Amino acid sequence: MTTTKPESAAGAPTPAAGAARRARHRLRRRPAAVAAAAVLALLVLLALAAPLIAQLTGQDPNTYHDDLVDSARGGVPLGSFGGVSADHWLGVEPGTGRDLLTRLLYGARVSLLVALGATALQVAVGVVAGLTAALGNRFLGQLVGRVTDVMIALPMLVIAIALTAVVPNDFPRPLLLILVIGFLDWGGTARTVRAQTLALRGLDFVDAARLSGNGTLRIARRELLPSLAAPVITLAALKVPTNMVVEASLSFLGVGVKPPTPSWGQMLSSAQTWFRADPTYVLLPAGLLFVTVLAFTVLGDAVRTALDPREGSRLRVGTRKERTA
Repeated sequence: MTTTKPESAAGAPTPAAGAARRARHRLRRRPAAVAAAAVLALLVLLALAAPLIAQLTGQDPNTYHDDLVDSARGGVPLGSFGGVSADHWLGVEPGTGRDLLTRLLYGARVSLLVALGATALQVAVGVVAGLTAALGNRFLGQLVGRVTDVMIALPMLVIAIALTAVVPNDFPRPLLLILVIGFLDWGGTARTVRAQTLALRGLDFVDAARLSGNGTLRIARRELLPSLAAPVITLAALKVPTNMVVEASLSFLGVGVKPPTPSWGQMLSSAQTWFRADPTYVLLPAGLLFVTVLAFTVLGDAVRTALDPREGSRLRVGTRKERTA
């Protein structure tokens, strides 16, 4: 007697795979999303290749070049456009003469590392807290819910400034920023996951899994987490630019990444005194930060609409082609 395998086990695409394929198709049909993804891919590639680019150009982000700045004018770079030359493609830093290209690329590594690391920590803590609040007993659910409300109400930036200011300087600052930002801003993710889980746990497929003898942890892992993937991915995509701005703000205020490690926020902080004498030093890190945050925001919004097309239809009346997608 032969048995027939389920369609998904026989090699046919699962519903989750089909939904992911449709989401990718919708993303590819959005020029803004494709452009944002290309910009971010280029930025990540340049950040990862920062040591190689530094080796090819023969420059180092922390090497001082006193001969490239005019000491009589307070350290203004010699030459036009901030000291642009064949050796220094984007010029040099005022006052120190350090190569600006390599500092921007190494600064991108720090900004992306902190933003992505903090986002991963926020999502992990938020998902665990949200599932615990929705699936735990009444006391545990209320306790996690109250803690979540407190975390959402806290002034995150003020507390982050206080925490980063009291930690010893020998503690790795990027890791410190990841921990501080990640553990202070998971409340929104937890609240969203809790609401979605409460809506899902009464559906038939969850009841069927429970009647089959599966425990709470197994149901959460095999039944609920795949259904929570879309809102969690959307939240993560929109959290990354926010975390990048927070990291830049903390470094700008002097409690984030410490010299000589480069950071875009740190460069903007030191550029305050040079914006008249050398506007290039201000425009380059500010422009990169603006473009990166904009690209992450556009891509995050596109991911949200691609995973849930109803989000876009609430804001605009789609064309016939969009409605039939």
